[in-house]
Amino acid sequence: MLDYFVVGLGLAGVTFCETLERSGKTFTVFNDRSQQASKVAGGMYNPVILKRFTMAWNAKEQLAEMLPFYQELEKKLGVTFTEELQVMRRFASVQEQNDWFSAADKSALQPFLSTKINQNKNPNIDAPFGFGEVLGTGKVDCAKVLDTYKKHLEKNDLLCSETFDFNALQVSPNHVRYRDLEAKQIVFAEGFGMHDNPYFNYLPLTGTKGEYLIIRATKLKETKAIKSSIFVIPEGNDLYRIGATYKWKDKTNDPTDVSKRELLEKLNAFITCDYEVVDQLAGIRPTVTDRRPLVGRHPKHENMFVLNGFGSRGVMIGPWASQRLFDFIEDGKPLHPEIDIARFTAKHFLR
Repeated sequence: MLDYFVVGLGLAGVTFCETLERSGKTFTVFNDRSQQASKVAGGMYNPVILKRFTMAWNAKEQLAEMLPFYQELEKKLGVTFTEELQVMRRFASVQEQNDWFSAADKSALQPFLSTKINQNKNPNIDAPFGFGEVLGTGKVDCAKVLDTYKKHLEKNDLLCSETFDFNALQVSPNHVRYRDLEAKQIVFAEGFGMHDNPYFNYLPLTGTKGEYLIIRATKLKETKAIKSSIFVIPEGNDLYRIGATYKWKDKTNDPTDVSKRELLEKLNAFITCDYEVVDQLAGIRPTVTDRRPLVGRHPKHENMFVLNGFGSRGVMIGPWASQRLFDFIEDGKPLHPEIDIARFTAKHFLR
């Protein structure tokens, strides 16, 4: 009998599986690649919400666990997928400069916001009010993480590349059975695919579609990530990731002309050199109504759990939330109340 079944192999699935491996637990993963959000994500890790100059929820604690987690995984897999990357917030006015300095005076933000205004030195960017630099930022190549970890699982015969069939799942008090396999626990980490999960689809996972463009701009020559109304993230070889959009009604993974026009309009507002669009990517982020992850035990099945709702910050949240869930299952440590699905479960099941 295995210790765990894990359903889903986005950032939630990868970080939880790796947490299991490091603790010597046995498991099998089921994944059908239907969810694209992790694979197309920009992968930036940044503790500051740059629209409002505020700290992202629980960001300091997540950062402390995130980098060691990915660096250890790089050593294990023999692949590099993390890099330090400066993030520069383009100021649109003197008022934004003043707001930045006010935010930098706050104790929580002091370690992350530089108090120096960086003047624009790139002739292909329009930034007359300069930039503010966010400290301690970088990027994780999410696509490389997922592809490399998938190969690692395949090599060790730990991956079933199939759509999980809920009709084949038998849940007993002490174990779960899926066809001819048995495990003590099952963890669902399906991203937006949770809507098809009959055990957890009562949870308020709304889903937000995000689209990116990949452009080639040979004259831009920018090595830092620029945040204006959108992000411009250098990808190497004169390629840049442009994004992202936030759409609440469209729940498909198909790129759209509407989002392409929106991104190009925002890009053209501050990039002055020529470029060409070489690709467009889309995925549904697993967002939640209260903007907190969905982690915890099913209210009726003691050996069934969920790990979901990371939104647009899966790179940072994944290692932290996976460890919290593991400690909850194995050692009985209480979950952080803001991530525990109990905040929704009682209301739903008492209807």
